[in-house]
Amino acid sequence: MSTEPFDLELLTDLTETSGVPGYEDRIRVLVREVFDDAVDTVRTDAMGNVVGTIEGESDYSVAVAAHMDEIGFMVKHIAGEDDGFGYLQLDALGGWDARVLKAQRVTVHTYDGDLPGIIGSPPPHTLSEEERSKTPEVEDVYVDMGLEKSVLEEHVSVGDLVTMEQSTERVGETVTGKALDDRLCLFAMLEAARRIQNPDVTIHFCATVQEEVGLRGARALGVDVDPDLAIALDVTVANDVPGFDAAKHVTRLGEGTAIKLKDSSVITSPKVHRRLRDVAEDEEIDHQLEVLPAGGTDTAGFQHTHGAKPVGAISIPTRYLHTVTETAHVDDVAATIDLLAAFLASETGEHDYSL
Repeated sequence: MSTEPFDLELLTDLTETSGVPGYEDRIRVLVREVFDDAVDTVRTDAMGNVVGTIEGESDYSVAVAAHMDEIGFMVKHIAGEDDGFGYLQLDALGGWDARVLKAQRVTVHTYDGDLPGIIGSPPPHTLSEEERSKTPEVEDVYVDMGLEKSVLEEHVSVGDLVTMEQSTERVGETVTGKALDDRLCLFAMLEAARRIQNPDVTIHFCATVQEEVGLRGARALGVDVDPDLAIALDVTVANDVPGFDAAKHVTRLGEGTAIKLKDSSVITSPKVHRRLRDVAEDEEIDHQLEVLPAGGTDTAGFQHTHGAKPVGAISIPTRYLHTVTETAHVDDVAATIDLLAAFLASETGEHDYSL
């Protein structure tokens, strides 16, 4: 088993720290700490997007985006009998598969601090056949904090946030945990920013907000930054596990960073993804091509705002997306950092991306 080819401590901090859509404050602090030593200027806009800029020799600018938010929940109601235990009912922030929520630990983020809770699961032998076969919904989930309702109401309010509780671990040649979507790519962007020295073009490294609820941060930022070229980073599906035909793998762990051709929100500019491939081949960086049938990324946010822009995207293959055991190969993470840094270092502003 190889050692980590990157700063695992920073990646662990990013993935284990909580930050749901619209409440990315804790991640924003970590991002700004890295930017302080890596870029020329740092600013935060009204939505909470953080932009770290390295000034280049020309007026040509490139925006690189990776989102800070993770899927989570907001407390919508405190249920239970007045003389019994209380339970939290949740509203989803982002796309959850309710099947993965049973028997999980969570953290409830209150005004006075973080508190532990659990999403329980009744013993299967106590359920009817109908109950066992029922498709779970987020609306069916209750958080048990082990407190009587009257006490619970003193500590938790409607609008408080809930995230999954999970550590980040090295497992074989992979790293696994919660919020690899998209903290893996946020990490890759920060690592690339650390490497870039004296670029020919101005580079805006954009840590965006609210991607999981509709690419909202990137859409606003596309107007504000107004780059000549935009590259977005996000994780992508790797269904290279038993039960899936090869045609449905999308990507495979260990075969390199993924250069996106399309997803359901964007078709990347052909000349941009061709140059990404050329850089990868010239630098002998392992890579694969990604055709994602469903799902969208911040790439589309830049293409939808302030006129037509050439866009590209780099993805990190990841198994078990939108669960607490998201898993990526360490070599694919390293290859993503290498490709992004090499692409940016070689960008002169003179490449023709027109159609």
